[in-house]
Amino acid sequence: MGLQDRLVGRSHECDYPTTVSDLPILTSVNYPHSSGSESLQIHHSITELLQKALSIYDVDDKTLIDLNPDIILTQDHCEVCAVSYDDLSSAVKEALGNSTEIVSASPTSLAEVCQSFVEVADALGVRRRGEELTKSIQSRFDEIQNKTTQLPKPNVVAIEWIDPLMTGGNWMPELLDAAGGRELFGTAGAHSPWTTWEQMRAADPDAIVILPCGFDLERTRSEAASMRELPGWSELTAVREGRVAITDGHRYFNRPGPRLTDSTEILAEILHPGSFAPSHAGSGWEAFEG
Repeated sequence: MGLQDRLVGRSHECDYPTTVSDLPILTSVNYPHSSGSESLQIHHSITELLQKALSIYDVDDKTLIDLNPDIILTQDHCEVCAVSYDDLSSAVKEALGNSTEIVSASPTSLAEVCQSFVEVADALGVRRRGEELTKSIQSRFDEIQNKTTQLPKPNVVAIEWIDPLMTGGNWMPELLDAAGGRELFGTAGAHSPWTTWEQMRAADPDAIVILPCGFDLERTRSEAASMRELPGWSELTAVREGRVAITDGHRYFNRPGPRLTDSTEILAEILHPGSFAPSHAGSGWEAFEG
């Protein structure tokens, strides 16, 4: 919306556009984590913290006081993905009193994602820009969907976590639908469901798209290698027909932002290579050899 000059700080996860990298970081991870942690280890660490009612993230109160922002933008859609709304509210109230407004988005569908843009723009006094952004995004979705309407619709499993298995929910079924696919497990507007390898094997999808939450392409490539060891992996239709892809979920699929249009284009390239040029291949996705 052309307001980057108003930003004074960011979370440890905020990295786009790259020009925000110079801003002070106000949050940090509160669980043992390294670039080499496996999916299951991360899952256990986070689950243990949540069971103990402990926060997964910390807020840097001192930096928050120094910056003294008028507005804080956050989300309360997923307590695993960012500082919880309650923790943030408590930190802000203690550090800044009641003078700072918190704008928290909690979208679970494409319509709600777009509405959140308008709400943020409204809070910043530029509602018209939010409405124009929403129209532009919807236009790109419509353009992709118009191309896929007459194409075959393969059954797809979008994997949002590898161990234990979690499949695509929230906006993912809508992205797949626009890209000319059908998500087998997830429901549009509902949280991503856990599933089992036995259920996935029985579903035998036509295509598999691997997009673990928070993992870039390199990390996904490394973590996905373990799937080749699952019993019956090589017998899946998607594997036999070479229709398995890994993606940069961190940048394109896990965040409810404007780049979800790029995400839909990536899915269309994966599912319908004869109709969509591989514009994002190598950067946003790559084929995963069985």
